[in-house]
Amino acid sequence: MADGAGSLEAKIESLLNLEKQMRQVGDVAGTRKAATDILQLCYEAGAWQTLNEQILLISKRRGQLKQAVQAMVQQAMQYIDQTPDIDTKIELIKTLNSVSAGKIYVEIERARLIKKLAKIKEEQRHIAEAADLMQEVAVETFGAMAKTEKIAFILEQVRLCLDRQDYVRAQILSRKISPRVFEADPSKEKKKTKEGESIVEEAPADIPSLLELKRIYYQLMIRYYSHNNDYLEICRCYKSIYDIPSVKEDSAQWIPVLRKICWYLVLSPHDPMQSSLLNSTLEDKNLSEIPHFRLLLKQLVTMEVIQWTTLWGTFENEFANEKDMLGGSLGEKAAEDLKLRVIEHNILVVSKYYSRITLKRLADLLCLTVQETEKHLSDMVVSKALVAKIDRPPGLICFQAAKDSNDILNLWSSNLEKLLDLVEKSCHQIHKETMDEPDVFWEVEFDLAAAEMEGCLVIGPGGVLCLVEGAEPDSGRLEWVTDFSCPFSLWPLPHASVSS
Repeated sequence: MADGAGSLEAKIESLLNLEKQMRQVGDVAGTRKAATDILQLCYEAGAWQTLNEQILLISKRRGQLKQAVQAMVQQAMQYIDQTPDIDTKIELIKTLNSVSAGKIYVEIERARLIKKLAKIKEEQRHIAEAADLMQEVAVETFGAMAKTEKIAFILEQVRLCLDRQDYVRAQILSRKISPRVFEADPSKEKKKTKEGESIVEEAPADIPSLLELKRIYYQLMIRYYSHNNDYLEICRCYKSIYDIPSVKEDSAQWIPVLRKICWYLVLSPHDPMQSSLLNSTLEDKNLSEIPHFRLLLKQLVTMEVIQWTTLWGTFENEFANEKDMLGGSLGEKAAEDLKLRVIEHNILVVSKYYSRITLKRLADLLCLTVQETEKHLSDMVVSKALVAKIDRPPGLICFQAAKDSNDILNLWSSNLEKLLDLVEKSCHQIHKETMDEPDVFWEVEFDLAAAEMEGCLVIGPGGVLCLVEGAEPDSGRLEWVTDFSCPFSLWPLPHASVSS
C-alpha cells in the first residue's frame, strides 16, 4: 500500500510539473490533458481524498486556464455516481461546487451539482435544506443552458418549496415560467448560431420533453392553487393538461381529467371566466362519454332553481369516487362549497325572474331559513356578484340597481327626444291631411267680387284668421298678399287661404 501510494504521488507530481509547463506556454490542450490525467489516476487508485485535494490545487494555480478547469470539473462529475458511499459523494460534490462557484464558464455544471446535492438532502428528509440549496441558483440567466433543462430546474425549485409549504416563494418561482413557452414548436426553434452568440448545450438525457414538462408544471400549479381553494385556476390547469395531445389520445387519461374539469367548474364562483369555460366544456364532444357530468353542467347553464337534495343524491357517489381518480380528492371543503354554489345559482335565477320578492318567499325557494338566506344574499352583494337591497321592516328584497343621476338625466333626455319626434310626425300628418281635403279650404277665384269677400275669413300671419274689410286686403295684417292683377296660378296659395 505504501509503495502504491508513493508511486501515485510520484505520478501526480510528474503530471503537475507537466501541467505547469503547458500552462506557462499557453498550451490549452496540453494543460487540459495533464489536469484530467491527474484526476484519472486518483480515480483508478480509489484515492477520493487525494482527488478532492488535487481538484482544489489545480484550480487555484496561478494563471490557470479556463478550459482546463472546465474539463477537470466535467470529468470529476462523471465520478460522482461511482463513489463508494454517500459521505464520499457529498464531499466530492461540495469540492466541485466550491471550485465552480463564481465562474461563468462552469455555471451549468454548478447548477447540475447543486441539483444532485439537493436530491441527496431530500432523500435524507432535509427538505428545507434542499430547497435552500436549489434557490441559490438562478438558471433563468444562463444563456448556454437548454430551455428544457432550465424549465426542469425551476420546476424542481417550485416542487421543493411546495413540499416545504413555502407557498409565497413557490408562486414567485413559478412566475419565471411563462405558459406560452409550452406552446412553442421545438422543431422550429432550431437555428444556426450567429457569430458571437453562446452555443446552447444539449439537455441531458434524463430531462423530460417539453410536453411532459408542461404536465409537471400544471400539476405543481394545481398543488399551489389547492392550498387557497382557487377552484377556477385549478380548472384552468386541468384544462391545459387536457389539451396535451398525448392525453387526448388516451381515454384512460382524459376521462379523469375531464371529470375534474367538470367538478371544479361547478365549484367555481360565477363570473365571466367561469361562464366562458362552462360553455366551451359543454361543446366538447368527449363529454358525451360521461353523461352524468354533462347533465350536471347543463343544470348550471339552465336558468332554473336546482334542488340541493336531488342534486346531492344523484352525484354523491361520483363525488366520493374522485379520491380514487387522477389528482385525488376535490378538497376538504369541496362538499360545503358545492352546496354554496348551488345556493348562489338559485339566487341568481330568482334575480332574473323577480324584481322584488319577500325574504320569506326567497327562503322557501332556496329551502333555507330566513337568516341563512339573508347571509348568503349579503355575501353575494358584498362580492359584487349581485345587486340587491333588503328592506328589513317589510322583509322585501329589491333586485333593481339604483340609477345614477346622470343615467336618469340621460333617460329623461332620450324620452323627451322621442316625444318631440312623435309630435313632429303628428303635425306633419295633420298638415298632409288638411292639404288633401278640397271641401274644407278653397282658393280665392279671380272673378270673385270684392263684396262677396267681405266678412270672410283669411288666414293671416302666424295662422290667425282675419276678417276681410274691403276689396283690397290689409297688407299689414297678411303675411303674403296675392297679386290679383294677373291670372292665378294653378298651384294652391302657400299661405293665404279663404274659407267659405
